[in-house]
Amino acid sequence: MFIQTENTPNPLTLKFIPGQTVLEKGTLEFKSNKESKNHKLADELFSTGNVTNVFVGKDFISITKTEKVEWEHIKPSFLSIIMNFFSAGGDFENDTKSISPDDQVVYSEGELKIVNKVKQLIEERVKPAVAQDGGDISFVSFKDGVVFLELQGACSGCPSSTMTLKSGIENMLKYYVPEVESVEPIN
Repeated sequence: MFIQTENTPNPLTLKFIPGQTVLEKGTLEFKSNKESKNHKLADELFSTGNVTNVFVGKDFISITKTEKVEWEHIKPSFLSIIMNFFSAGGDFENDTKSISPDDQVVYSEGELKIVNKVKQLIEERVKPAVAQDGGDISFVSFKDGVVFLELQGACSGCPSSTMTLKSGIENMLKYYVPEVESVEPIN
């Protein structure tokens, strides 16, 4: 097995591409050692003491490291951990939350049309671009003209995420959905 790596816009995050499907549907994110306990690969990566986030997409794993160590020192051990996981037949079950935060929000008929347009634009135009950078963006809610999004993986904590959010996503949403006044991250 050959695992490729790609830099992301976030210098603390590296994208690992094992050349096979990692997760059939959705994404998974582990923000702490505690969250990773039921997932062998994420748990092993966190146990190195050098990881602050593991994000799993369809065909990649993004790992965010601590600031105290350089990639050149830890990348070989991460490659080995990932290779051993897949060589042993490991896979991820897609156990993402069955209820997303906005599923509990009740929108008026007019708001629901706006929310559906926003979600469609995010799915079709934003998610593919941020997945290339090792991350994801999820719709959380819409309130008083403000779209709230959750940044995941390499996008979370990325130095350029604010610019992407404001200059890219916000401008696009305002153009296609005039009711959108701003876009804000929840994390």
